[in-house]
Parts: sequence; C-alpha cells; structure tokens
Amino acid sequence: MPDEEGHPTRSEMDLPTVLNALSDPLRYEVIQGFLTLPDGTERTCLSFGLPVSKSTLSHHFRILRESGLVQQVNRGNSRKAQLRREDLEARFPGLLDLLAANPLARRAGTDPEPEPGAAAPVR
Repeated sequence: MPDEEGHPTRSEMDLPTVLNALSDPLRYEVIQGFLTLPDGTERTCLSFGLPVSKSTLSHHFRILRESGLVQQVNRGNSRKAQLRREDLEARFPGLLDLLAANPLARRAGTDPEPEPGAAAPVR
C-alpha cells in the first residue's frame, strides 16, 4: 500500500505505470535530468525549468511520485524530489541504463537543431 504521500513500495511498482509516467516528454526529461546527477541528489520541481505552470508541474511530479520513479520529501518550505535509483534497478533491471542511452532529441514544442551541412528549413 502506498505511503501517505502516495509513494508505492518497491513491490507495488509496476512496469505499465512506470512506462505511462515516462510516456510524457516533460516527465521523461525530468528523469533524464536525474540520471545525469549523482545518486541521492535532491531537486525542487522548479529547478528543472519546465515551460509549464506550477499546477501542471505539481501534476507531473505527482505522476512521477505515484509511479515510483521519484521520492518526494518536504524540506522546510519546499518539496524536493530524488530518483529512486536503487528501487528502480532492483524492480526493473536495466531500465535506467536504457533511459540514459536514449535521451530525448529535443524538448517538445521546440525546433530541432539542424544537422551540420543541412539546408535551413523553409518557413
């Protein structure tokens, strides 16, 4: 049974729920951000600089928390999140390596970087 904050236990984490959480490009970007940091690093939701309102940001982090991808804790007047690396590796071996090897090509809604030598896009 999830704790009072909505964090599932390791055994309650299921692959369809995790994959659903990762299906959103912004949530995928958050997990990608955590994968570049040392284990145990805590970050606030706002530190990711996502182009959404605070309420939408809270929604995205709720999905990440309830899927078991992140652990959120209150730190004074802010809430910090950290990737549940150990639980994810134990429950879904290789998933984090797969995510690290497959970064998003670009943030949703932005123009891709042109390939060197490619013609400029026609507008």
